[in-house]
Formats: sequence, C-alpha cells, structure tokens
Amino acid sequence: MAVGIFDSGLGGLTVLDAVSKRLPDVPFVYYGDNAHAPYGVRDADDVYGLTTKAVERMWAEGCDLVILACNTASAAALRRMQEGWIPENKRVLGVFVPLIEALTERKWGDNSPPREVEVQHVALFATPATVASRAFQRELAFRAIGVDVEAQACGGVVDAIEDGDMILADALVRSHVDALKRKMPHPEAAILGCTHYPLMHDIFQEALGEGVKVYSQANLVAESLADYLERHPKMVGAGEESKFLTSGNPVTVSTRATQFLRREIKFDAA
Repeated sequence: MAVGIFDSGLGGLTVLDAVSKRLPDVPFVYYGDNAHAPYGVRDADDVYGLTTKAVERMWAEGCDLVILACNTASAAALRRMQEGWIPENKRVLGVFVPLIEALTERKWGDNSPPREVEVQHVALFATPATVASRAFQRELAFRAIGVDVEAQACGGVVDAIEDGDMILADALVRSHVDALKRKMPHPEAAILGCTHYPLMHDIFQEALGEGVKVYSQANLVAESLADYLERHPKMVGAGEESKFLTSGNPVTVSTRATQFLRREIKFDAA
C-alpha cells in the first residue's frame, strides 16, 4: 500500500510529515538522494538522470505512485518523464500543481481558458535550477493571466539547512528577500518553491511583511494527495511498510533528519 516520497535531500521530510498526518493509514517510503544533493545547482540532464534512477528504486519498493517532493526535480525532469518514460501502471506527480491550485483557486482538472485571478504580483523563491526552468511560470500560464511573477534564485539556503546551520540559513533568506524586493517592492503573495523552505517560513514572512501571503507546499501537497488517492485508490502500491532510504550515509542522514523533524528518524542505505 506504499506511496513514495522523493527528494534530493531532507527537504521532502516537510511533505512527508504533512502527508503522514493527513493519511495516517498509508505507508510511505521516503527516498533522499543525499549523496547527490543539492539538485538546485545541477543541469536539467543531470537532474533527470538522478531522478529517474531514484524513482525506479521506489517502484522496486512497491510504490506505484511517487511524489517528487523536490521542486527542482519537478521543474527540470517531470515533464520529460511524463512524455514517455513512465509506464502506464505507474504515476509520478510533482509539487507545483497544488501550489498553483491554491494560488489560482481552481482545480487542475478545470480546463477552461486562463483567466484573471485576484493575486497580480507574486514572488517566487526557489533554487537556481527551478528558477532557470521557468516551470512555475509555464504551468501558471495555463490557468491564469495577468500575473507578474518575479523569481529569486536562493543560492546557499538548501546547503545551510542540510548542514544544520540555521543562523546562516536565516541570514541568506533575509538577503534573498531583500534582493527580490529590489525587483518587486510590493509582492502580494510569495511562493516558497523548495520543500526545504517551510522550515524558514517564519523568517520569510517576517522579512516580507505581514501583508504578503506566503504559500508553503507541505499541507497543500497533503490535501492534493488525499484527493488524488480518493479518486484513484488503486494507485496505492503493493508496499506495506513505511521506510526511509538514502543514497548517502545512513547514520549521518538519520541524525540530521531527526534534528530536522524533531523526532527520531532512521534511514537505511538505498
């Protein structure tokens, strides 16, 4: 019955935590490609190769449905994967769709023409690779018109979080917000386009100001997954056990993950 959650490192644990609370009876297999993190500085071909290898590993664990809880993988690899690589009996979903559903207040199955939405000025904070892909802007354009998106590549934030250096992460977030506001002084909404960033939600909110609505992915993805599984119950795979897998050092990753979620997490070698 397992569903796979994939991330390049520890950031996807924010999504895992939310979906586990929303769907407590579903076992989840988490795969962190910590040996190759971060993905945000890699080119699209590299991200595609690493992502497909990881997804195949999760299929082997009985996960017919895999969620790419890595925005970089969703941006740089998912469309190419969906264009012919994924077998008919498997599904791989990304994390942009729930964000755009929330931002535009319309479901992804709504195929009516793009229309104006309430929010006109949106700040996007993401990894360099996600920003370069323009995947968020492309997907948003299918659903909304007249939305000005200003993207800020947040170099260094993922590394600092993965290393547990939250003082550096705090300083980097504030610096990136300042850089964004020089380009877009008055955003109405902000998208935290990396699953590591919810850990810095309060810092983003403080730096942006109370008037800016900050969209974070974990709970949005959890609700979207619950809805998807209700409509497609057969996509819960054959796996019966929740587990944590890593391409990195299991002891090191377990220690950091435990600090990350503030509960004991034990990773096994993938």
